[in-house]
Amino acid sequence: MPKEGDDDLPVKDYPDTPTFYTTRSDYYDNMVQLEKGVNQVHAALKAVNLLPLPKFARESLPKKQHIRWKSNSAMSAHIGFKLSVTRYNKVTALLNKLVDYHNIASAAGVSQLANSIMEIMDIFKSHNADDMRGERKNTKLDEYGRSYTVGKRKSSAVRVWMIPVREPSQSMSTPDSPEALLGLDPTSPPTPHIPMSTVLINNIPLNEYFPIPADRERVMYPLKVAGMLGKYNVFALARGGGTSGQSGALAHGIAKSLVVHDPVAGKLLRRMRLTRRDPRMVERKKTNQPKARKNYTWVKR
Repeated sequence: MPKEGDDDLPVKDYPDTPTFYTTRSDYYDNMVQLEKGVNQVHAALKAVNLLPLPKFARESLPKKQHIRWKSNSAMSAHIGFKLSVTRYNKVTALLNKLVDYHNIASAAGVSQLANSIMEIMDIFKSHNADDMRGERKNTKLDEYGRSYTVGKRKSSAVRVWMIPVREPSQSMSTPDSPEALLGLDPTSPPTPHIPMSTVLINNIPLNEYFPIPADRERVMYPLKVAGMLGKYNVFALARGGGTSGQSGALAHGIAKSLVVHDPVAGKLLRRMRLTRRDPRMVERKKTNQPKARKNYTWVKR
């Protein structure tokens, strides 16, 4: 029952948004609108039988374009709330879904829907040159047919130059055999040409720079996987770390160079994750412990 005098109290205004009482109403409002847009696009694609796509149709789609979104600070200024890394990743995950839907709509010829998706993505797309610094650049061969890549592992960094081994020309003069001088056919078959390559690290041969066999195996592993042993000369400059880190960094650089020289072999190297930098690092030493994991022996007294 209303009490007497309640009519004299001021009427409380309702908030403009349901997220008013949260401490991040601007963030949640933008997320709700973005999720609503993603769901509407999904429903539109489903209405024209473009979702769900079978596996063979998804594999036949053209390669989706790489879009650089706004940085965390620029996105926070656009939304009006400082985003943490987790919330920024949630926003970009929804935007990456729109990229997939745009790729499907463009391939199917639904231009009106593709244009609508592009209008949404343009709001969050980065137009600042500073945000493009981390964009990956395609490595190209120079005028001499050399590739230049950088491999990294732990605290080691190796700069790698690779060039194909030149095949000997057929016009090279060879010493005449006695059978050839007498006009007779040579009895022994011609020996096949075995290609020989050179691997130099800091101007030192491979077997001298890496005396441990495991390090040499690690360096030559990408060439073995691609079936390119003896086909490329490798010249490298290694800095930092020890033999294990430098051998892993050199293998990383060789795998990236093979992708440039032979894109077909690059697919196999990517599938085996040889072009990916090994993210494992040395674990830090802990306080009151002699090493990262080792502990002192517990003594009761």
